Amino acid sequence: MALKLAHFPAVKELAGFDFEAQPSIDPKQIRDLAASRWIANGENVLLLGPRGVGKTHLSIALGREAILAGYTVQFTTATTLVAGLAKAHGERRLDEKLLALSKPKLLIVDELGYLPLEPDAAHLFFQLVSRRYETGAMLITSNRSVAEWGTVFADAVVATAILDRLLHHSHVLTIRGDSYRLRAKRKSGLIKTPTAGDGPPVGSASLRPVTDGNNLQPRS
Repeated sequence: MALKLAHFPAVKELAGFDFEAQPSIDPKQIRDLAASRWIANGENVLLLGPRGVGKTHLSIALGREAILAGYTVQFTTATTLVAGLAKAHGERRLDEKLLALSKPKLLIVDELGYLPLEPDAAHLFFQLVSRRYETGAMLITSNRSVAEWGTVFADAVVATAILDRLLHHSHVLTIRGDSYRLRAKRKSGLIKTPTAGDGPPVGSASLRPVTDGNNLQPRS
């Protein structure tokens, strides 16, 4: 029942995460987080990195571990969350919505920064973070570094206030490397890994495939 109420978009477990494919992630640190002590302490976790490197997988897996440890969890995307807050604000029931979002011991906010947010997103999100500060844990995934959150929220001042609270008691993990989809394309030969003899410097070739007969080659 707790897993159902969490509204996870998929079934993801730590056992299914390919740590070898993402060497920038410390497996020991993830195992420590899976013990859920940070949730008991009302701390936060920020998973940062480009699209497709496993942030959502890890967030769901850690959420499932939290439920197994006896904590209540709610999963949502950033756009859905802010849209819900904006709707509640317009209907004069923002306090009711904030109260509901403050109840789960762990609130997972996925994909912050991927899509444009509502105009008042910064102020609404700030109220949520303030309501949960030091009382409820948050796990946020984002493709933007914290230095870019002023752009994400279109309000540098409020973004700074949000980060001030989120980072006070936090674990920040930055994942570097290729997405799983890009790696799969390289393995299948759809994208060729550039070498020093290909002409342009290594890593400078575009990864956009172009058609040459029936074969796909990288555009140089």
